[in-house]
Amino acid sequence: MTLSLYVPVASPVHRAPAGLKLGALAALAVGLFLLDGLAAAAGTLVAVLLVGLAAARLPWRAVLAQVRPVWPWLVLLFAFHLVVTDWRAGALVVLRLLALVAAAAVVTATTRVTELVAVVEWLARPLAVLGVRPARIGLVIAMTLRFVPLVAERAQRIRDAQAARGAQGFRFQALVPLLVQVLRMAATLGEALDARGADSPAPATRRRRAASAP
Repeated sequence: MTLSLYVPVASPVHRAPAGLKLGALAALAVGLFLLDGLAAAAGTLVAVLLVGLAAARLPWRAVLAQVRPVWPWLVLLFAFHLVVTDWRAGALVVLRLLALVAAAAVVTATTRVTELVAVVEWLARPLAVLGVRPARIGLVIAMTLRFVPLVAERAQRIRDAQAARGAQGFRFQALVPLLVQVLRMAATLGEALDARGADSPAPATRRRRAASAP
């Protein structure tokens, strides 16, 4: 299992600027919830899949691998609407979320993490006057994108180990070792960041403290 969401393929979508793709994703998120009707949501989903599979030339397995984890939640959401509202409302919500997840999968599969982080840091640059460090925000985004496939790989290892012992599927007991491994990774990463001074104040903050010191 790959530890990177990026799929290196030569396509126009890959060559598009990361800021343009993130802006298109944000516009799609807003537009999906402004438009009403099953036909519009289904058409948007088909358009996103065409962009990913045809324009971006992504393997269908790469898109499916990023969409598969949300299927149980979509099924539960649809069942909830069947009980509370009706099937049309449930289908509309599911199609909207599925289109957004597929679009996000296309963006992450066609954009390197460094490019995404650079855009996030540029957007957060005005917050520097408030003492916010854009580099730290970019680091959080990068670690999040890195840990999603990493945790999925650890879960797959546990699933394979259970299958070797005759267990079927991902049992509830597997959540404990997975949680332990995730906490260990988080602790190791935190120690590494502390050793590199990631929690130290920004240079401007240090200068202000030095100027106010007696």
